[in-house]
Order: sequence, then structure tokens, then C-alpha cells
Amino acid sequence: MRRSPVYQRTTYSISPPRQLLPATMGVLSGMDQITPSLYLSNATSARNRNVVAAKRITCIINASMDVQPSTWPSMDYMRVPVADLPHARLSDYFDMVADRIRSVERRNGRTLVHCMAGVSRSATLCIAYLMKYEGISLREAHNWVKSRRPMICPNAGFWHQLVAYEKKLFGKNSVKVEGSALGVLSVEIRKDRRAGNWVSW
Repeated sequence: MRRSPVYQRTTYSISPPRQLLPATMGVLSGMDQITPSLYLSNATSARNRNVVAAKRITCIINASMDVQPSTWPSMDYMRVPVADLPHARLSDYFDMVADRIRSVERRNGRTLVHCMAGVSRSATLCIAYLMKYEGISLREAHNWVKSRRPMICPNAGFWHQLVAYEKKLFGKNSVKVEGSALGVLSVEIRKDRRAGNWVSW
């Protein structure tokens, strides 16, 4: 699959990544732009009508079990009722969410995806969207979203689901996941093409 012109344009039209921003400061910053039509945030920012209006958001995707959606007129809503647990089947919503984001974009709208903290569930959904519609690998999609919101950290189960989704979309994988002794943490790995082996990344 070829890279989308939108992704190529985005890499140059958005300000440089905030690599040195501490995670606590990033959470307080609230809402981060992933593409010209896609934003990622925590629940607090998603419920702030002034912030949402300032970003000209037209669709809110709520990837949480507990956060109640705001009832604002003329706002398109989608609920993804999945817990932030490794065994939760967030991948059941990958295509549905990605299709909605693209549909909103085609109507010149903007989508905000959020969960509780904007770290695991919502980040995973944004990564899945970038793979499906921007035609980029899981490694590239994760790097891009992390450059925009440094505190993202999909749980281990979501990582495995993203790896399976990448395989489904492209027939190959750019990363693999290794669990910790507790089975909770994930380690992202890439292939070193020169050495032909897997190395820490």
C-alpha cells in the first residue's frame, strides 16, 4: 500500500515533535494533533467545550467504559466501550473507528479520539487508523503518534492486536512484542536489516 499524501503532507505541515516534553506536562497539555483532521486527548480535554470548539472538532470518539459523552448539539459521537486491559478486544473496533475518522475527514470535519488519559486505548485506535488509511507501518505509525503525544503507551494486549492488524493489512510486520516476566509490559522491537536480526528499539 502506498503512503497517503495526507500523511506525507502532515509530516511537514505540523510543528516539530515535542520530544523533550515531560509526560506530566504532556498530559496537562490536553489535546494533541495527529493529522490535520485527527486529534488525541484525555477525557478532561474532550469534555471541555471551549477546547473542542477551538480545534473545530465535529466528531468525538470515546474509547472508555466510564466517561459519559457530552450532549452537545451538532456533535457526532461514537462510543467504543472497551476497558484498558490486555485481554480487551479493542481490535474489534479498529476498522469501524478508522472508517469513521476517514468519513469525517471527507466531510471536511475533524475527529477527536479520547479515553481516560489519552495514553493507551485512544492512542491504539489512532495508530490503527494511520496504518489503514495513511498506508504506513506500525513502527512508523507508533513513532508518529508518540512524537505528537510522548506519553502514549498501549498496553501489551493492544500491542499484540496492532501487530496482528498490521499483518492483516500489509502481510508482514515491522515490529514484534515481547512481554515482561509479569506479562504486563511490552517491548517494541524492529528488524535490523543489515544484521538480519531483531534488536531493541
